[in-house]
Amino acid sequence: MGAQTCIADVLRPVLPETADEIVAVIRAELPAYDDAFAGPYEQVIRDGVERALRRFADVLSDPGRADAVDRQVNVGLGRGEFRQGRGLDVLLAAYRIGARIAWRRFVAAGVEAGVPATELYSLGESVFAYIDGLSAEAAEGYAAEQSVQAGETQRLRRALIRALVREPIDEDEVRAAADAAGWALPNRMAALVSEEASERLAGRIGADVVAARLDGQTVAFVPDVHAPGRLAQVALALGERRGALGPELGWVQASVSLARARLALEVVPGSFVQAEEHLADLLLAADRRLGAELADRVLAPLDEGPESTRAKLTETLEAWLDHQGRVEAVAQALDIHPQTVRYRLGQLRERIDRLEDPDRRFELAVALRARRAP
Repeated sequence: MGAQTCIADVLRPVLPETADEIVAVIRAELPAYDDAFAGPYEQVIRDGVERALRRFADVLSDPGRADAVDRQVNVGLGRGEFRQGRGLDVLLAAYRIGARIAWRRFVAAGVEAGVPATELYSLGESVFAYIDGLSAEAAEGYAAEQSVQAGETQRLRRALIRALVREPIDEDEVRAAADAAGWALPNRMAALVSEEASERLAGRIGADVVAARLDGQTVAFVPDVHAPGRLAQVALALGERRGALGPELGWVQASVSLARARLALEVVPGSFVQAEEHLADLLLAADRRLGAELADRVLAPLDEGPESTRAKLTETLEAWLDHQGRVEAVAQALDIHPQTVRYRLGQLRERIDRLEDPDRRFELAVALRARRAP
């Protein structure tokens, strides 16, 4: 205890000039602090360095004297670094500079005072262990502030998303929410829904995308979806997860785009679905009961007889409609003889009246599609 107290007494006289040198070298070697040294934050840095050095000397005198207030000051310094927009690596670099200069100054003071070499070695270990502790405290504060800011950012984005999709939309509320979230309202945008976590999804697509969790899904609004490479960007961001993109509309119609995207995700298979490419499926899905009623009425003649006969006639009717009545094309599609196609068409004409009528063909095509819908 006595030897350590003696070393602390040796170091205290050199603490002010050590602090001055540390601040000067940080200023010279870390350009990220240029703005800080030009404003009031310079005093915060200088006070933090001096306090850390005094705390080190106090701990040398009495290892049990670690001050919780000093710890909170250092945690607060980490928080302040995040608020100032600097990375944690910059702060840790400043600590390394402090350790290097303090060790050199402390050794010089110890040698001048005749402190034994073994005690100086021990002092070196203490310096670097102390800096590791300061770094950990500051990193704790930095991470805590980062978490708070991330939570607040998500809260503001969620409020913006909710304002955008509320019906009827309150345009003033949306503008205020966009300002609070720091998001520039685009003229046109498309809703994207996915299971992907919102922060990762938005970050992977671009800085102009806003996203948040809403009703168990991630909802994102993507501006300029038809720009070159944008759709590929969205698909890449989704990765293995399913997603659906609504139509690009003005932001006052955000709820419409979202409703289409959600319906597409529900009824259209595929990893990345674009609602605009499946409007017929969405139309049928919008009222499934109506589609089922149409299918039951129009396709009732095909529901009679053995299952094998029903299946063959149904596939023939679908192929005939798809290939606009061209027998050879139907035969090739089904891998059967054209004469077999003609025979089955004869059976279809016996069961379904007005088979050549355009309106009847339209009804049949819609009914077949409705029956295939999930």
